[in-house]
This record gives sequence, structure tokens and C-alpha cells, in this order.
Amino acid sequence: HKLKPQRPEGRLYIASLDYSCSLFIFAMRLCANISRAQTVPALYVFGDSLVDVENNNYLPLTIVKANFPHNGIDFPSEEATERFSNGKNAADIIAGKLGLPTPLPYLSQTDNVFLKGASFASGGAGVFNTTDEGLIKHTIPMAHQVEHFSTVCQRLENELRSRAAVQKHLAKPLFLLVIGSNDIINHFKLGLYASSEDYTPQQYVTLMVSTLKQQLKGIYDIGGRKFLVFGIAPIGCAPRFRFEDVSNECNEQVNYWAKKYNEKLTQMLALLHLEVNEFCYLYFDAYGIFLDFIQRPESYGFIETKAACCGLGRLRAKLPCTPLALVCSNRNATFFGMCTILQRQPLSYSLKSFSVVPKIMYSP
Repeated sequence: HKLKPQRPEGRLYIASLDYSCSLFIFAMRLCANISRAQTVPALYVFGDSLVDVENNNYLPLTIVKANFPHNGIDFPSEEATERFSNGKNAADIIAGKLGLPTPLPYLSQTDNVFLKGASFASGGAGVFNTTDEGLIKHTIPMAHQVEHFSTVCQRLENELRSRAAVQKHLAKPLFLLVIGSNDIINHFKLGLYASSEDYTPQQYVTLMVSTLKQQLKGIYDIGGRKFLVFGIAPIGCAPRFRFEDVSNECNEQVNYWAKKYNEKLTQMLALLHLEVNEFCYLYFDAYGIFLDFIQRPESYGFIETKAACCGLGRLRAKLPCTPLALVCSNRNATFFGMCTILQRQPLSYSLKSFSVVPKIMYSP
């Protein structure tokens, strides 16, 4: 039963490469035997700007915020909501597919028990604690997000009155991880980050995956069981990297190492499942899906896949999206919102078939 690309009306699909596909189906068959729950009761989110729903707004020292126009221009409220997007981001969309409200940002309510889930994600965050160094960023790296989750579990234990009750509760939610892009981007910004001098690209992606494995095990040890893990998209095709090329072409070196990271990530996930039998996962092949959008834009209704929708300069990528920046008029037909951030539309397209996830992960 190999997963095939689904293309309703020739436009929308979600699929993985053959190798990832095999892991995907294998893991889900095993997951289906673990739980007989029919619904996902909660969503816990870890990651970066693709899923940050306001945590950065509560960080007093960071400059990485999205609480100003033109962010949120297509959000239902038509105002900036601290999402690095013109509208809903991946966390909003996935929560909606699961029939859940968007998880509250962890930093917004220090006394909340977060029974229905929480978002620990932070725009600019990475797998490594040092990913946001070099500028006044001070975001929440993945390791600290796991620590925040541990704090939530302590509150859950106080609420549910026993550790066993907490473990039972945490066995049912979905744990979403969208992380790694900033680590790759920053490593290739030579001169700004020490990692570019300390590690070869091969060493760097290997260390990324081994570090993320320990972080995943940390979540598992606390109680998480069912995971949706995003691979890295073809970020070498983002406006930030195209801007550096006189022909506006993708940075194939960056794409190459993004692919290598994804390969190592899928291998690690499969091995982790073998090591820890109750660790169940879905892998979202962001690279393959979004590269297809970029290479065949007309098949999905996109007109612009090189320039950002919001920014200044060539490809709107010389300066970032600010209230003074130019904004494209055809936002639904533009792939990138900012220098490296996707618009709402491609995220919605790629997650069109996400409704199969609860049926697979939670089938009897």
C-alpha cells in the first residue's frame, strides 16, 4: 500500500519520495496498533517561524517579531497576529484539520495547564542553541522549547493528580516539529556564524540530526508518542538566496545540503522507532512537495516563485518585510511571502490531504 501522490483536480497533493513513503507507511501501521483513539485531543507544536503563533511577541529582547503590517494582511482579522505570514501558518492549518483550535503560545499564559495543547515554537529558532547568535535575536531554540514542554507536564501532573494520568493524556496528542531551516540558512551565511568555520557541511548536518534525535527523545521521555516531523524545504530557492545570484537562480549548494539533512532525518526517525517501539511518526516531505510547486507553478496556480511578496529591492529580497515595504497584489499566486517564508497559499495546498493523518495514526 505505497502512498501515491494525490492530485485532486490536477492541483493539490501531499506525497513523499519513495524512500520516505516506505518509512511513512511502515511507521503508521505500527502506530495504528498502539492506540484505538479516533480523534486527536491536543496539538503540541515545536519549531520556528513556520509555526510560531505569538511566542516571540513575549520576548522583550528579540528583534525577530511579526507584530506589524504587512504580516497578517490575509488573516481572518486582517491584522498582524505575530505570524510570519500573510495569513494562517502551518500550525493554524494543521490544528484546523484536526478539528482543534490553534494551540495557545506557551509564553502567553504562564499558569495555563494547556490540556488542549500548546505552541512552544519561536520564529528564528533552530536545532542548535547558537543558531540565532550574531544579531539581537534571542529566540527560543529547540532545547529550550523542550524544557518549556517539561514545565507544562509538571502543571499537567498537578491538574491530573498523578504521573500515570499525565502519561495517558500525552499518549494521544499529536506533536508537531518544524525545525532546521534556520540552522541550514545561517550555516551558509559565511562570516556571520562560527559553525561555518568549525564544521564541514557534512559534519554540520550530521550533528543537526543527532542533536534533534536527543531532543525528540527528550519529548518522548516526558510522554510524547505521536509525531509529525517536517523535513526542510528547498530553501536554496528562497528569494534570500536567489538575490545573491545575478540570474536569480536557486543556490544548489544550499539545496543539496537541505536534501542531505532530510535523508539523514528520515533514517534517524526510522532508527528511533526501532529503538523506542512506541515512538510513532509521520514525515512531511517539504522538500519534494515545495520543489514541485516551484518547478511546475502553473499546475498549482502560482505565477511568481522567485520574488518575495513583501520586501524591498530586487526580488523584494534586499530588505525584509516591514510596514514600509512593497507588497505584491497577487498574493494567492505568489509562493514566498518574505525572504525565506512561505505564503499561506502553498502551505494550504501542501496540507490539503492532511485530513488522512488522524485516520491513519488513530485508526483501530
